[in-house]
Amino acid sequence: MNESAAPHPAAATFSPQAGRRTNIRSLLVANRGEIACRIMRTAKRMGIATVAVYSDADADAPHVRLADQAVRIGGALPAESYLNASAVIDAARTAGADAVHPGYGFLSENAAFAEACAAAGLVFVGPPPAAIHAMGDKARAKRLMAEAGVPVVPGYEGEDQSPQALAREAERIGFSVLIKAAAGGGGRGMRRVDRAGDFAAALESARREAENALGDPSVLIEKLVIEARHIEIQVFADRHGNAIHLGERDCSAQRRHQKIVEEAPSPFVTPALRLAMGADAVRAAKAVGYEGAGTVEFIVAQDGTYHFLEMNTRLQVEHPVTEMVTGFDLVEWQLRVAAGEALPATQDEVGLTGHAIEARLYAEDPYDGFRPQSGRVLRWRPDKGVRIDSGVAEGGVVTPFYDPMIAKVIAHGPDRAQAIDRLVAALRGSALLGIATNRRFLVELLSSEAFRKGDMTTGLIDRWIGEGAAILDASQPAGLDFAVAAVALAMRDGGSWFRSTGTANCPITLSCGMDRRETEVRFERGRLSGVSVGGEAVAIEAARLGDGEIVFTVDGVSRRAGLLFDGRDVHLDRDGTVFVFHEPDPLVRPPAPKDPRRIVAPVSGVVRALGVVAGQAVAAGDMVAMVEAMKMENALNAAIDGIVAALHVAEGAQVAAGQLIAEIEPGHG
Repeated sequence: MNESAAPHPAAATFSPQAGRRTNIRSLLVANRGEIACRIMRTAKRMGIATVAVYSDADADAPHVRLADQAVRIGGALPAESYLNASAVIDAARTAGADAVHPGYGFLSENAAFAEACAAAGLVFVGPPPAAIHAMGDKARAKRLMAEAGVPVVPGYEGEDQSPQALAREAERIGFSVLIKAAAGGGGRGMRRVDRAGDFAAALESARREAENALGDPSVLIEKLVIEARHIEIQVFADRHGNAIHLGERDCSAQRRHQKIVEEAPSPFVTPALRLAMGADAVRAAKAVGYEGAGTVEFIVAQDGTYHFLEMNTRLQVEHPVTEMVTGFDLVEWQLRVAAGEALPATQDEVGLTGHAIEARLYAEDPYDGFRPQSGRVLRWRPDKGVRIDSGVAEGGVVTPFYDPMIAKVIAHGPDRAQAIDRLVAALRGSALLGIATNRRFLVELLSSEAFRKGDMTTGLIDRWIGEGAAILDASQPAGLDFAVAAVALAMRDGGSWFRSTGTANCPITLSCGMDRRETEVRFERGRLSGVSVGGEAVAIEAARLGDGEIVFTVDGVSRRAGLLFDGRDVHLDRDGTVFVFHEPDPLVRPPAPKDPRRIVAPVSGVVRALGVVAGQAVAAGDMVAMVEAMKMENALNAAIDGIVAALHVAEGAQVAAGQLIAEIEPGHG
């Protein structure tokens, strides 16, 4: 593998075979969101017709509008639509597709689906079913890798799945350990356990999530490598016996085993380590007769020793960073290999140019436990200077039914420092208003000393969360922010102060979260002359409203902030930090304080578990119910001691945000 620091070509410039068609004429993409859009763009560039499938919740989604044809496959829930293999195959027949690309997630690692596609005469753009099956069972995969000479993490992959046997094995391995879903991936059904006393509860939680998400509660146990790096190798193989790797990606910036930021190459991996891991990754692919794109994941200790974790038999969310440093379009490679062609390049022809970093922009609130968010995206204006893979459009809705990812923001630079700088600037410059996101958190993570120095490990962010690190403190609006919002409202609403030949005062009450302040905007002869917040002057000398922004001058310096009016709300975006200011309606009664006797769903989702029955005594802190939304479990706990007077839901029920779950009669616990 050759390496270079030369500037990378434009992101759209990929392999030299881009103009040559395969024998695939029409491609159905059995997925949604940004990945469906990304696959369709390559297919269209290759002259291949595209077919989208969609659920009721996605009828007007960007991937539906991008496709040449679209077929409805069911209701909003994944089990009714995107996980319905027979509906997807029927859609391919209806649309006349001759190939199916599963994207990632949903049916992408389902061997039965790959077999069903073949039985229906459809080309499955992915590995052979036997390879999916071999690597889909994580316990079996570890045994296969050990036999192939690939180093594996010490642990237990046995068939005895009784809680007693698993607890004994955890003791034998030695804490800390990881419980992992045997059929898992993407962090589903994975729990860290540091003490024997916590094992039973963690096992129950992991099994429940594995059963709900993967249909299989089986788990394995692994020794936890402390302060580890998560390094994965992109491999590619064809049916002609060729197999190569395209370098590594560093995915160590994680929260609860969910990747947040990925980069290529890794700041930790040396050329010698890359050579060794790449050879083992290719050995792993050949051991299962692999074809197409795959990712071999390793856990790497501080001393450089590494062990096989798993192989994902699909395209990865983070594949764009590999594309940016190699110049290859991995989806094009997938389509060509699926059509029977040989790999477009040999190992010697793979080079790494510069550095690429990807950040996952999620609809979630990092300052409220990373709770997933749903709602309408009122403004989405992504930065045009970097690559953006997005499946959400301005005015679209982030639903509670699927992953809360809005976009992937990917930057490339001649070196790592410049790639980070470009990504930070792009995140700050990508206006996204109307729904809480992790944008500010990403900016602060990328700007942190640990990330800048390349010191990220898989447990660092979780440790920050446990320690209440400053990076997780919600930003509070300053007097200047209140002042800018007040000026924007006053200028939007117009009125006599613009027409007055004298002095006009515009008092405005604004609240942001729990912070409520009285402001006043003053005009002289129709021009802004002063602003005060809480009786104190704020030195805004001039202001004007532009297209989606307000330009204001402080101490002779002109500044800009993103701006959106939504009824009586003002969304203000300053350098990637968003505040929503509300002007209370004097005719509307303020909301009543939260009633501790009523337990309501914080988000829309599915009731995965109930911890109580009606009539049961509970103490404050006891779990009443577990609601899963957007791949995250939300424990709803009793706020007071008492008796469960009423339980309004059953396990498996779909609930809306704010829906009443249970009522507790106080004083009898």
